[in-house]
Amino acid sequence: MKLFLKTKDHSISGESFDLLWDPNLDMLVTQPVPANLAKYYESTDYISHTDASNSFMDKLYQAVKRRNIKKKIQLINNQTDSIESVLDFGAGTGDFLAIAQSAGVQVAGIEPNNAARQLAQQKGIALHENLEALTRKSYDVITLWHVLEHVPNLDEQIAQLKVMLKDEGCMVVAVPNFKSFDAKHYGSYWAAYDVPRHLWHFSQTAISKIFDHHGMVVKTIKPMWFDAFYVSMLSEKYKGNKWHLPLGFLIGLWSNFKAIFTKEFSSLIYVLQKAK
Repeated sequence: MKLFLKTKDHSISGESFDLLWDPNLDMLVTQPVPANLAKYYESTDYISHTDASNSFMDKLYQAVKRRNIKKKIQLINNQTDSIESVLDFGAGTGDFLAIAQSAGVQVAGIEPNNAARQLAQQKGIALHENLEALTRKSYDVITLWHVLEHVPNLDEQIAQLKVMLKDEGCMVVAVPNFKSFDAKHYGSYWAAYDVPRHLWHFSQTAISKIFDHHGMVVKTIKPMWFDAFYVSMLSEKYKGNKWHLPLGFLIGLWSNFKAIFTKEFSSLIYVLQKAK
């Protein structure tokens, strides 16, 4: 592997990290990996583990999250005729599962962060700290919404989840795409690198090859349109630009426009199934 980019943790620690390019998978790998990753999540600025709605960016994130959840439910409903059970791996504060449960689906979720689990509990969603705590062992749908990039033991985790997926079920994986225009435009300031919390940075080639190794195939790829706007606004903020909102919006708009032709959106959703 060779050095692709030097970047830093813009949101919490300010520490510097390298992104190394794996040519076999066309994937970036964060180095070094801190011995204690948990401390890099212990901040009120890490919005995925809170329901914060203080700043404009917080409010924007929460509004986009609510809209995206509806789209996520539609997406999984379109993948199979009948969904009885869903496992959300990396469930955050439980919003996605709360909506799925209200639609009559049996839900389960994994979330290692205690504060996030407590917020989910207030919504009637009991999350577990790890897979071993689950009583049910097979699911129609397993979702990982911006989670795979955080997982230290990548192959081991995919193998565990595949065992829990029904033969006709589907796994839904959403991850940032370092091949997008906004990633290239912002370089080391691209907010979706989010080192060291993001350990892996995927391309479409990488996802296809990694899951092929586990006997799974990509059935469908969908864009996450709003990610380009939010990530670009945050990237402009990291650059110290006081006009980060309008400029980030314009870059996000241009990134999405270019992706209509290149298919390299800021974030992509992959629907995967076991190979026949």
